Amino acid sequence: MPMQTHTEIWVVADLRSERLFGYTLNLLAKARELAQAVSGRAAVVVLESPSPAPAEPGGLTPDEADARGLAHGADLVYRIADPLLAAPRADCFALALASAVRQRAPRLVLCALTDFGRELAARTARLHDAGMIADCADLRWQAGGIVASCPSWGGEITAEITYADPDRTGFATVQPHIRAAVAFAGTPGVAERLPIDSLTPPPGLTLLSRETEPEGRRCLEDAETVVVGGGGLGSADGFHLLRELAVALGAEVGATRPPVAQHWVDEDRLIGQTGKTVRPRLLVSVGTSGAIQYTAGIAESETIVAVNRDAEAPIFALADIGVVADARTFLPLLTAKVKQTVMRGLADLIWDENEKDGAESFGDRIRKIREARDWTPAALAEATGQTPEFIARVERDEVAPPVAFLLRLAAALGVDPSTFLSREEKTHLRDQRAQAYIKRTQNYSYQNLTPEAAHDHLKAFLITIDPKQAHKPVAYKHEGEEFIFVMAGELELTLGSKAHHLHPGESIHFNSDTPHKLKSLSNVETRCLVVLYTI
Repeated sequence: MPMQTHTEIWVVADLRSERLFGYTLNLLAKARELAQAVSGRAAVVVLESPSPAPAEPGGLTPDEADARGLAHGADLVYRIADPLLAAPRADCFALALASAVRQRAPRLVLCALTDFGRELAARTARLHDAGMIADCADLRWQAGGIVASCPSWGGEITAEITYADPDRTGFATVQPHIRAAVAFAGTPGVAERLPIDSLTPPPGLTLLSRETEPEGRRCLEDAETVVVGGGGLGSADGFHLLRELAVALGAEVGATRPPVAQHWVDEDRLIGQTGKTVRPRLLVSVGTSGAIQYTAGIAESETIVAVNRDAEAPIFALADIGVVADARTFLPLLTAKVKQTVMRGLADLIWDENEKDGAESFGDRIRKIREARDWTPAALAEATGQTPEFIARVERDEVAPPVAFLLRLAAALGVDPSTFLSREEKTHLRDQRAQAYIKRTQNYSYQNLTPEAAHDHLKAFLITIDPKQAHKPVAYKHEGEEFIFVMAGELELTLGSKAHHLHPGESIHFNSDTPHKLKSLSNVETRCLVVLYTI
């Protein structure tokens, strides 16, 4: 007869990465809560090879898992060893886990709700001829049985499922953020090896090769910045605008149920009760209504920015910053501004380091900017219409890139070409531009009415233009919008090919991307209030 330990709650450890073992510790916190309610014990189950190899990059060794499990309140750590457990294969792990379950008969076995955890729990439950509750958002004791709360019908309802068989071990897959891992200050538990029968390789499957996930690869749950798209984006093209914002922010992409159902994004990007829970420092939610099944997955985000054209959308009740706008119109503007801000900040950081480390060549600056954006030389070559060989020569300072290259590079990154200049070069360029500006505008003067807003979106100027006989108009264009109010004199504004005649007290508002020039039509000075809005 197997030893009856029906008050033990097991958590199967995942040693493949720090993130996945963090899920193990979260489930352990829940297992301790369940075990304490029935004066039971919480155990971590570590499956390993008899001669374990060093941990893979980003992973844990069994000894590390052992120590950390005990430090987080495990009453027991069961070490199970077999040669078939050298690689994390769900079919082999299931054989070992089923053998251990037959020996110890725990009340409940918990696996984190990951692809591997789903398969392992299902296979083990089948081998043990036991039931399994999938996708648990919570677990509790009730009337002698385990009751699980599970989202159903796309999160529209929450079903309560009871596992009431007192004589058979139950299995459950549990949302990994069910509890936060907590260090344990009490008496530490114990670790013991749990012998099992030698395993026979499962038929039909052969491990041909194994590839480790690249170290440092980011995942949705651990991202510091997440952008989430909802059905309000309207189409796959609309969702692509969200991806562009994510690239600019260095963020991970998430989604609500409608984009997943429409196959605009993979299902592993789903956030909410039936998907993943995220806790980023910044979350940008675009085109999402704010249904409870979605907000349950983002509620612990540090800062939430919501964009929705419906001012009454429930998402605004949760958001720290709300933008009432059509996503298709707003996203390109936001992405462009983010690109400019990020790249300028990045360039300033690089130049700051340059000042610390000494002189830096132009090629070095290009290389640093490329690497900081995680671009390969081939990607940079494609974006600028050059060859990888040319990019390599530029970065080695073997060739001075033409202006056309810098312009294409700036366009690809969405930044001003001056981003690629050093501080000294920028200062020199500003001095040259200032001198040229004085020459081109020697017939009028301007006073900055908002000097403290040098880097803000809105700026105001008082412009005084000499009488018409001395004025030499020059056409300008710049991003944003412009407002002109004539205070004295008469003004001619040429906007594109059309001339507008303005008298005192009259005003005009226009898109400043259109070439425009000013001219006084008076025999005396013309004075205007000019307000510029830049993106």
